[in-house]
Order: sequence, then C-alpha cells, then structure tokens
Amino acid sequence: MAEEASALTRAVAGQLAAILDGPPDRRRLEAALRHLAKWRAQVLDNTLAARSGDVVLGGPFKGMRYSVRAAEGARAARLIGAYEASLAPVFEAIIARRVPQIVDIGCAEGYYAVGLALRLPNSTIHARDTDPAARALVAQLAADNGVSERVIVGGAMDHAALSLCTDAETVVICDIEGAEDALLDPAAAPALSAADILVEVHEGVSSGMAERIAARFAPTHRITRIGRKLDDSALPDWAEGLSDLDRLLLLWEWRAAPTPWLWMERKGRT
Repeated sequence: MAEEASALTRAVAGQLAAILDGPPDRRRLEAALRHLAKWRAQVLDNTLAARSGDVVLGGPFKGMRYSVRAAEGARAARLIGAYEASLAPVFEAIIARRVPQIVDIGCAEGYYAVGLALRLPNSTIHARDTDPAARALVAQLAADNGVSERVIVGGAMDHAALSLCTDAETVVICDIEGAEDALLDPAAAPALSAADILVEVHEGVSSGMAERIAARFAPTHRITRIGRKLDDSALPDWAEGLSDLDRLLLLWEWRAAPTPWLWMERKGRT
C-alpha cells in the first residue's frame, strides 16, 4: 500500500508543478532545482535539530545554544557551525584582541551578536536590525544564552548613530543587503575611520560596490577580500550515513549569488 503523502509533500509537489508549467526552459529547471533543494534542506534541518539538539556543534561559536529560527537563509549550517566558514579566522582574531565593543548592523536573529557576546564576556554588543521580527529573535537568543545585559538590541543605524564607534575600540559587522554602499561612507560618518569593519558586499545589488567601498577606506585601512568556503569538519557522526547530496545540503547557505566580504583593519593599530 502506497504511503499517503503529507500536506507538506503535496504543497511542495504543487509548487514544483507550477514552476515547471510551460515550455522547457533552463531557468525553470534551475528554479525547480532550488525549490527542491530548499525543501530537502529544511527536512535535514529538522533531522539535525532532532538528533543533535540546538547547540552549535563547531566553529567560532561552538557551544552556543541556537534556540531560534534563522531570520533568513539556512539554519542547519549555523547549527553545525559551518555558516560563512571563511570568516572563522577573522572572528578568532577579533576575539583574541578582546575587542570591547561590537556593532552588528543587520544582525538578523543574532548568530554573530550572541556568539561574540559569549566569546567576549567583557564586551558590549550592539545588535541592530530594521526588522522587528529579527530584533525579537536576537533578544530571545541573547536571553537563552544568558547575555541579555550585554547585547543591546536596536533598529536602523544611520551615519549619526555610528558616532558610537569612537566610544571604545570597535569592530563593525555589516550585512544589510546592499545598503552598505550608502552607509559605509567615512566622509558622512567619520567615526568609521576609527573602527575595524567586516562587511558583506552584495555585488548583485550594485555592480562594483566592493571596489567603491574599498576605495573609500584604502587611505585608513588594510583591506582583505574574503570569498566562500565550505567546512564539513563539524558534521555530526550520524551524517556519515547520508548521501553526499544530503551532506552538502546540510552545509548549504541558500545563496543565489556571490557575496564576498571585506575585512578592513585600521592602519597603525598595534
């Protein structure tokens, strides 16, 4: 007897049929592949949480309780500790310096804000996001990890508000879906010249953005461009029983285009 399809299976199959409805087309096939991959990734996400719990398994924030959903993108890579793995050396350098103030602009659910609060027990973390739902998630994540008193949650950041970068040695983390081109301007926000800055650049929003931002900070900062990397070192043992495709989907971050990072360190800092 055939197994009865679940409501989710029926919904995904219906959405897939709608995507493929029409003449054969490469873009339809690509959209269908992405749709199926996201469905399978969410199934694996649920399996990961059920089998390995809600504690991050590896990476710079190993041991953090990741008790909330991702505000955007995949949750599984965060739980494994493989999310944006190429940034791990940068975070370890920030932690080694015991930076007293972090300004996380576009903090989403607070993966970095709360993770850094745990690794930097004497530091203040400003977690800023324009989305009220994201702010609620980061507040919950901070509470669940016992760092609420040092994670200051707020809304939009503008040039004037960036003056707080002069209050203490500061690292700015910026991931704001293309708005970084306007915000990260040391002419409009001179306090940025005093901070180290880690920014995700959304080249798909505006071509040449990475070069423009780098040029603004070249006089005052050393600039390193960081690309993508996969790190499967923290995959749980039970994942050995999965197919290669499922293992890749556990690490997949759902990105549709390259989003390089710029790590801009102040010149002259000892």
